[in-house]
Amino acid sequence: MANKQGQSFGYIKKESPLHRLSGATKLIAFILLSVIAMTSYDTRFLVGLAVLSLVLFYISKIQWTEVSTVVYFILIFSVLNLVTVYIFEPEYGVNLYQSRTVIWEGVGRYSLTWEQVFYEFNLMIKYFSTIPLALIFMLTTNPSEFASSLNRIGVSYRISYAVSLALRYIPDIQNQFFAVRQSQQARGIEMSNKAGLTERVKRSAQVIMPLIFSSLDRIEVISQAMELRRFGKGNKRTWYRARPFMKADIIALIVTGFLVVLGLWLFRVNQGRFYNPFH
Repeated sequence: MANKQGQSFGYIKKESPLHRLSGATKLIAFILLSVIAMTSYDTRFLVGLAVLSLVLFYISKIQWTEVSTVVYFILIFSVLNLVTVYIFEPEYGVNLYQSRTVIWEGVGRYSLTWEQVFYEFNLMIKYFSTIPLALIFMLTTNPSEFASSLNRIGVSYRISYAVSLALRYIPDIQNQFFAVRQSQQARGIEMSNKAGLTERVKRSAQVIMPLIFSSLDRIEVISQAMELRRFGKGNKRTWYRARPFMKADIIALIVTGFLVVLGLWLFRVNQGRFYNPFH
């Protein structure tokens, strides 16, 4: 994805407390917080986690223009998901909370209830809890450091290095796409918002497919060069971008652990994953 200015969506080097954290710390925190956020349906916990995520997003110094397009893209699919949930299961909240408080009496089973609104509100808060965390991790972690982080938590360094190469190629393909698009527009082939949606999709596909195939050829060249250098022969390897754990990393992991334990404790308090304010 890219923003309105045509910049690629990927690691952005800045000076912030989150940029200075180890990639392993950010990976562990992202996985644990995402899992507990997607598992829990305690509204109080999710709202607190969403506020924390937005505060961390602010601390990371990520600018809105750097993520606006991808955020809009995610929001569109999030709204579609909420609408789809209501269309297929308009009474799911009623069955879940064992209560029925009608706001609007509709046709057939399509009545609007506070229970359904509350359930879908929890789903929406989950997005605000996890999306900022994902953006922070992607934009503040160098691909090479991300690979070393995967290796540190037990993933094979061969797989870790493949992930690193993939993350490096995504911004590369984006930059080439923008360059080709500008060249096409200079020749009079409109690919901006001035053209219709169908035309834009068709012309973009004509540009993207050759770029993907050319990138696959480049990956083959790189893999052959790595084989010539005996990459993958050893059981372990060192990482140039690896960072040792510092005091800030320990504090971040302790806070993450506390939040996970708090979320699990609320399971016991609520006698399940769901917080029910209707009883």
